[in-house]
Amino acid sequence: MTTAEPAQPSPAQALRRRSFLRGAGLGTALGAGALAGAFAAAGAADADTDSGGADRAGPSGRVVPFHGPHQAGITTPQQAAAGFVSFTVTAPDQAGLRQLFEILTDRVRRLTAGGPVPATDLASPPTDSATLGPVPPADGLTVTVGVGASLFDARYGLADRKPAKLVPMPAFPDDDLVGSTELHGDLSLQLCADSRDTVMHALRDITRHTRGLMQPSWKVDGFHSAPRPTGTPRNQLGFKDGIANPDTGDAKTADALIWTHGGANGEPAWVEGGSYQVIRIIRMLIEFWDRVSLHEQETMIGRRRDSGAPLDGTAETDLPNYPGDPQGLIIPMNAHIRLANPRTPDTFDQQILRRGYNYERGLDLDGNLDVGLVFCCYQQDVARQFQAVQQRLAGEPLVDYISPTGGGYFFALPGVTGPTDHYASALLA
Repeated sequence: MTTAEPAQPSPAQALRRRSFLRGAGLGTALGAGALAGAFAAAGAADADTDSGGADRAGPSGRVVPFHGPHQAGITTPQQAAAGFVSFTVTAPDQAGLRQLFEILTDRVRRLTAGGPVPATDLASPPTDSATLGPVPPADGLTVTVGVGASLFDARYGLADRKPAKLVPMPAFPDDDLVGSTELHGDLSLQLCADSRDTVMHALRDITRHTRGLMQPSWKVDGFHSAPRPTGTPRNQLGFKDGIANPDTGDAKTADALIWTHGGANGEPAWVEGGSYQVIRIIRMLIEFWDRVSLHEQETMIGRRRDSGAPLDGTAETDLPNYPGDPQGLIIPMNAHIRLANPRTPDTFDQQILRRGYNYERGLDLDGNLDVGLVFCCYQQDVARQFQAVQQRLAGEPLVDYISPTGGGYFFALPGVTGPTDHYASALLA
C-alpha cells in the first residue's frame, strides 16, 4: 500500500495564490530609537491601569480602557512586550482614508476589550486566527496610532491640517542611517501587551482587515525586562533605564510636557489631546562595551551600574547634585545623564516621556549580536524637547558604543472619545 501524493493545485488556484502573495508585498516605513535617552523608561502610572511588566505564562485578562481624550499606550505603565510597525497608506482617496481609520478603530476597540469572536461556518475562513485560543483575552493590549509627515502630501488633501511640528526625522550627527530601510512612514502602530503572542495576534488581525488600505513596511519587536533585583528595569548595557521620567500622573506636568493643545503654538485645532512620538532603533555594540572597565562605563553614564544611583548618590531615586559639582569632578560634564537632563529651570520644558523597549534581532553578517533599544518617547513639541536633548548629546562618549540605525517622527492622534467616534475624526471632519 502506498501513501497518496498530496493533491496539486490547479493552474488557476496557483495563480490566485501567487497574486495574493504579490499583493501582500507592498511596503512603507516606520521609525525607531534615539540616543536622547539610550535609557528608555517605564511610563508613569495611569489611574485607569495597573502595571503589567512581569513575565507571564500566558495572556492575562487585564483590560486597558480604550476610550478617552488621549490614546492608551502613552502614559499607560509599560507592558512586557511591544511591536512597532510602520505602514504606507494605500487608500485611493480621502474617503478611503476615512474608511481605514474607521476599520482600524473597530479592530482595536474589539482587540483591546478581548472576548468571544463571531462564529464561523465550516465553509468560510475563520474570523480569528485562534493563536490566543477560541476566546482571545485582552491581555493588557494597547494600540497607539500615529501619523507621519508623508500622510499630509497631495494624496488626501490634508496639507493645511498637518501638525505644526511634524516633519520627517532628520539624520543626527552620530546616526548610521545610510542605506536604512527603517525610516519614516505614513502611519505607525505601537502595539503593547502583557504577552508577546498577544502583540502578534493583534497585528495579524489588523493587517488582515486593512488589506488594500495600508501595507506594512517594516517592524521591530521589543521586550520590557523585569526589575533586577528591584526598581527600574535594565537595558542591554546593564544599566537601569528610565529613572528620570516626568511625573505624568500630575495633570499640570502632562499638559505642559506631553499633550498637544489645539490652537496653541501654531497647531491646528484638531490636535487637542495628541502627542508627538519619536521612535528610534539604537543598536548597542555590546562586544565593545563588554571590554570597557566598570569605572569608565559608570563615568560615561553618570550612574552606578549596580544600584542605578547617580555617582554622587546612594539610591536610584536620588537627584544628582549638579550645582554642588559645577566642574564635573564627580559626574562628568559629558556624562549621559547630565547632558540629557541638566535639571535647570531653562531645560524643564525640554523633558520627554521615554517608553522604550529592549530588542534582540539575532546575529549580523559578522556574527555579532544585534541587540539594543527601541527608543520611544512622547512630548508636546518634538523640536523643543527631543531635538534639544539630542543636540546636547551629540558627540558624547557613549556614541562609540551605540549606533542609531533607523527611526521616524509621528504624531500620536487624539484619543477615541466614545462608541461613535473613530481615529482621526477631527482631522477628517
